[in-house]
Amino acid sequence: MSIISTLLSNLNYGTIFFLMLLESTVIPVPSELVVAPAAYHSAAGNLDIWLVILFSTLGADAGASINYLAGWLLGRPVIWRFADSKLGKLCMLSHEKIEKSEAYFNNHGMVATITGRLIPGIRHLISIPAGLAKMHYWKFMLYTTIGAGAWNCILATMGWYLHTIVPEDQLHDKILEYGEYIKLVIVALVVIAIAYFTIKWFMKRKSNKAQ
Repeated sequence: MSIISTLLSNLNYGTIFFLMLLESTVIPVPSELVVAPAAYHSAAGNLDIWLVILFSTLGADAGASINYLAGWLLGRPVIWRFADSKLGKLCMLSHEKIEKSEAYFNNHGMVATITGRLIPGIRHLISIPAGLAKMHYWKFMLYTTIGAGAWNCILATMGWYLHTIVPEDQLHDKILEYGEYIKLVIVALVVIAIAYFTIKWFMKRKSNKAQ
């Protein structure tokens, strides 16, 4: 973890890519502490904000691909065994978390790959059930890029805004504080969206049966 701490304190496009790759696998690297600080430094003129979003999204895609391939090649028994191992626990995994992400994917279809990238606790795991389900890779990459790109844009906007109101020595705490608000809003919006489309699908099905 000291290596990750060093990388977090020396953000450039390469470290942004690498840390976001880790964040999208099973390594507990908070994306808020990568993209938001990078955007903060972008506002100060040290990095380009668009390249921050690009490299963070490419890193997320790369990490998600690793999880996808693991799900595709290894299958449930091996994935579950790893999640319950000491190393899996060190990566903050569990059998229950894998099952939760798979249930989310199965219940909400392929759109879950987009929305799952926005939901805490599911974001870095949603690629595994996509692999287990053998979802078409390029569809998976398209949805992952949309979801990861949207999340990174939100974090980049937060980091850019914080540059106008927060000195750097308070940045870490403010990112965590604002990050919690953002997570709550996103979860609420995703729940509303899922409820809307579920009701719409149910009403359409009911109408078809009536005909």
